[in-house]
Order: sequence, then C-alpha cells, then structure tokens
Amino acid sequence: MHYSWHVLDWRRHVAALYAEVRATPDPAAAHARWIEGRAELLAAHPATPVPAEHRSSFSPVVAPYDPDWRFEVPVQAAEPERREVPTATDGVVPFERIGRVTLGDLGSLDVWWLDSYGGGVFVPLKDASPSSYGGGRYLLDTVKGADLGGGTEALVIDLNFAFQPSCAYSSDWVCPLPGPGNRLDVPVEVGERYVALG
Repeated sequence: MHYSWHVLDWRRHVAALYAEVRATPDPAAAHARWIEGRAELLAAHPATPVPAEHRSSFSPVVAPYDPDWRFEVPVQAAEPERREVPTATDGVVPFERIGRVTLGDLGSLDVWWLDSYGGGVFVPLKDASPSSYGGGRYLLDTVKGADLGGGTEALVIDLNFAFQPSCAYSSDWVCPLPGPGNRLDVPVEVGERYVALG
C-alpha cells in the first residue's frame, strides 16, 4: 500500500474517533474512548508518527479528565491576521485568523482557518507546563478530523483533549506551531503529556 493511502486511512480513523467523541454525552467517557483510540493509532497504525523502533512499547501519557478545563465558547471577533508557515513537505501553509475564544480566567486563544484547499479550523496551544511538548499542542485541527463540536459560531474547547502534533514524535514531520495569540501563561496539566522517545 502506498504511503498516501495509509495517511488517508489514518484520517478516516481520526475522523471516526472524534465523531464517536462528539456523540458520547458524558465528556469523561468520551475522553476515555479518545485515549484508547489514539493510543491504538499511535502504536500500531502504518501512518503513525511514532518511529518504528518505539511502537511496540509506546503508550501516550494523558492526564485524568477534569471537567473544569472544558469550555463551549463563542468565537469572538478579532483583527484579521495571516500567518504563512513554511514546511518542507507541503510548501507554505496559509492560515487566516477568524476570531478568538476566551477560556474563563485562563486567557484567550486565536482561532485560525486553514486558507487552502479544503480549509478547516485550527486551534493550537502553548502553555506554561514543563510536562507539555515544548513546541505546543493542538486542541482542534478539523481538516484532519480533530473536531470536538459546538454550536453556530461556537466551539467546544476541551483542554483535556490537547494532543501532541506529529513533530513531537519525529523530526520527519513539520508542524505549524502556536504563535503569540495561542499561548496561555498558566500550566495546562490536562491532555496528552510529552514523553521523550529514545
């Protein structure tokens, strides 16, 4: 099977997993299923970013679910901004800021739209926790299926579902990372934790 077919299958699995998460009324139960499904993909799927020599023993470390870190929030207006992220594999990846979300006393985060074919909402996160991947984590990446739902012009932002981008596992991957508007000054001790491989 050609590698691109593996990536297509990976995205189908991710989309199905998030559909299951959105359909589960209890966020803690949805989170448990997400952990299980993500662990299976990372350890065994042909398109996993985890290097082959680490897959047999790999298991992601995810903090227990804490409902205080879940928000369903409107997307508020923000000054338009464009980011163009150069990558070795996809060329320049353009993003347009479409608004901001405020997460209670934690602060606020920019909401981006992938401004290329297919489009999608993208919300990365960088926080002050020493157990987070230094490059940041992702909360939503809807073009790849990572979508927690929400109403019209609102998003579910649940920091318990923060996950490491592929580049956290291997330098073979290049990932768009959080800019200044996607940084929280507090430690976010929920979600997937960074585990150094090797």
